[in-house]
Amino acid sequence: MLNNSENIGCYVRSDSLFARLQALLQQSGFGCERFATENSLSRMLSRRGFALLMIDIGKHRDDSEDFVSWLNCRTGNSTPVIALSQGTPEMAALALNAGADDFIGAHFEAVEAIARIRAVIRRHHPNSMRRTIALGKFTLDREAASAAYDGVAVELTPREFTMAWLFFSSPGVFISRGTIGASIWSADSDVAGRTIEQHVYKLRKKLQFGPERRVIIRTSYSQGYRLEYTPEP
Repeated sequence: MLNNSENIGCYVRSDSLFARLQALLQQSGFGCERFATENSLSRMLSRRGFALLMIDIGKHRDDSEDFVSWLNCRTGNSTPVIALSQGTPEMAALALNAGADDFIGAHFEAVEAIARIRAVIRRHHPNSMRRTIALGKFTLDREAASAAYDGVAVELTPREFTMAWLFFSSPGVFISRGTIGASIWSADSDVAGRTIEQHVYKLRKKLQFGPERRVIIRTSYSQGYRLEYTPEP
């Protein structure tokens, strides 16, 4: 069962947007509970906690009036809030000025959305930062920068470990070459695709990805790379 630090409460108007968001959150290890209104979400907050709230503020300024009022009236609760909108940059500014902790557009990139969600949770719940990842028989330890399969250590270089952590922390999500380059080399680094490809190849080989270990990395020319895990039946 997920604890409060892994549960996210959502008020999202669009069924299709919520379905996309729910799938992304579940793939990344979060629970996701949908509410019909901000008020129903607020009532639940008085009974139990969430790591984060995600609120759809609509497409237009008038749509966001309830959201602004809800933020202003919230008392005794410091759960962080991310605003969602299909609207303009003005909507982002309005949400942030009203007190939202971050803003995500409706046409979000999956890997960026998860990174923003985790960043907001870390800021408000410092002790919830992930230190280990377990997926199948693979385990990764962030503090030791170590990886293992079925308890047997696998030696990785610092860059290989960073790449492994990036993939294992977002299973089922395509990660672009640009994101990989910026995450592993530097924020302004323009790393050649061939260099990234070589690192992915070495990671696949060292961790022996494949059907037997139930983990593969799939390559898409246009989308980048995606780690896929097949649970045991």
